[in-house]
Amino acid sequence: MRVHEEVDRRLHELSTRLHGPERLKADLLTEARHALEDAVEAYRDGGLPRAEAQRRAVAEFGSDAQLVPGFQAELAVGALHRLALRTLVVAVVLIAAGDLTWQGSSWSSGPPPPQSYLLLSAALNGIWGVVAALALAALLVARWGSPRLVRPARVIGFGLTGSLLVGAVAGGALFGWSIGLWDAALTWPPLIIGMVVVSVAWFALARAARCWVLADRRLAG
Repeated sequence: MRVHEEVDRRLHELSTRLHGPERLKADLLTEARHALEDAVEAYRDGGLPRAEAQRRAVAEFGSDAQLVPGFQAELAVGALHRLALRTLVVAVVLIAAGDLTWQGSSWSSGPPPPQSYLLLSAALNGIWGVVAALALAALLVARWGSPRLVRPARVIGFGLTGSLLVGAVAGGALFGWSIGLWDAALTWPPLIIGMVVVSVAWFALARAARCWVLADRRLAG
């Protein structure tokens, strides 16, 4: 039997009610464990049996209704911070290095692409500019971490995930259009490398966005 079996059970129950970045969640539960174990030891020093000391410590620790909102709000902010940080890095790289995948290609000196293609390319740069601005705003809000900023954080978070979705659709459309215009693009090494890097980046962003959406949903629920 575990020394703090009642504490373990209470923390497991609390864990099942929370969703967010695993490392941050583990840190929060570790802090809760330390607080509970300290309370148990204090009751033990007062002469209570171990089982009763654990029962009182767990009872005074608080119910789910008292604990979950605060813990989940912190997890949601942490998830938003992670999403914003990854997004900002990807946005800066794509804006700064996106055109490098085309420089020196055999088709870059040929006839210019259709005007609509150029408009989509310019729009994609604008989308990533908006994404970068929202990611920066999310980082600032997450850093302050004030309870009064929970609603602004949610608005920024939904704006960020929505902008990422639009960016993914626009980027995929531009890439497909590029392949249709220039067959040699599929054999151009810088573009192939860029495809791999972008795919990895989008996978990381999708995981971070899913984590934030689920954390926010748990908070709202």
